[in-house]
Amino acid sequence: MSKKLFTPGPGNVPQFIRVQLSKDLIHHRMSDYEKILKRVEKKLQEVFMTKQDVLVLTSSGTGAMESSVVNLFSKGDEVLVINTGFFGQRFIDICNTYELKVHQIDYKWGQTYQLQDVKEMFNKHPKIKGVFVTYHETSTGVLNNIEPLGEFVHTTSALLIADCISGMIHHPFEFDKWKVDCAVASSQKGFLLPPGLAFVALSKKAKEAMTESNLPKYYWNYQKYINYFKKGQNPYTPSISLVLALDIALDMILEKGIDRIIQEKMMLRKYIEAKMQELGFELFIKDEVIKGNVLVPILSNHNYDINKLVNFLDNRYNITVSKGQGPYTELMLRIGFLSEFSYEDIDDLVNKILEYKAIEDENQNEQVS
Repeated sequence: MSKKLFTPGPGNVPQFIRVQLSKDLIHHRMSDYEKILKRVEKKLQEVFMTKQDVLVLTSSGTGAMESSVVNLFSKGDEVLVINTGFFGQRFIDICNTYELKVHQIDYKWGQTYQLQDVKEMFNKHPKIKGVFVTYHETSTGVLNNIEPLGEFVHTTSALLIADCISGMIHHPFEFDKWKVDCAVASSQKGFLLPPGLAFVALSKKAKEAMTESNLPKYYWNYQKYINYFKKGQNPYTPSISLVLALDIALDMILEKGIDRIIQEKMMLRKYIEAKMQELGFELFIKDEVIKGNVLVPILSNHNYDINKLVNFLDNRYNITVSKGQGPYTELMLRIGFLSEFSYEDIDDLVNKILEYKAIEDENQNEQVS
């Protein structure tokens, strides 16, 4: 039986994608690949809702995050990181690695940022050259509102860099309209592919900043990608199979419509929330406005031993559910629904959790007697 991945990503890959991945390779320096890559970039522009360049990297999402730092900034540049969870902290770590001067606004897990806090940081530190934010934070399930942040940052000389790795497809995103300067995403989330590809959208303002960056870069050099993309190639050997699979995945996404995908995922999220509350779990996020449509984070509230439950589902039923991260590792379940899950799949998960609870209750009764 195939493992069901109720995780924040990667998720189960649909059958039509797996069929494509099983096909023979083509060569990445020939005309047939050139046509596909150019076609893919146009579709990515539709998904990102931009007329600007969208680069395709053979990389994890973290690689794309790092690439944004080394291409847009120089050693000693002042930047601001909006930290709302585990992956906000990752931007801090990457910026520190390259010796940028990092200012950060740290929020309690489960909270979103406040625009006034950002404005105050600019008043205190007028030399800030970049603002990093996580659109959807998979450690908490929080969806940060990018549009007002983009409006503000656009009035400054700074760049807005958005980690949209789990934010794309399942939530509205408009790169040009929201005045984002660099947005990174990756294949294993809303794009329904295995891990291995990352995508980077760049504004004109970001491309101007590239010319001033003096941080070392070779594989991550955006200008190389831009130059090669003009002739339908990647500068280095890409994950050819994933690029070919991306071509058909984007067809499905665009034909179905992102608005429809968002609506379906939102309804599924609400169904999961209701079912988990019936089981005695507590919703980690109460505010509907900041809830994402990628996962449902729930707290055990001492009704369940998270480690035992996760192991039970995995070992007995080949069902993977993610635990929390950071301070919530032993307290939280993160039920992801990136894949093509149905309400019946959720009901099946509920029944398996009920079975676990019944077994645990029986064991406790035997110990008491």
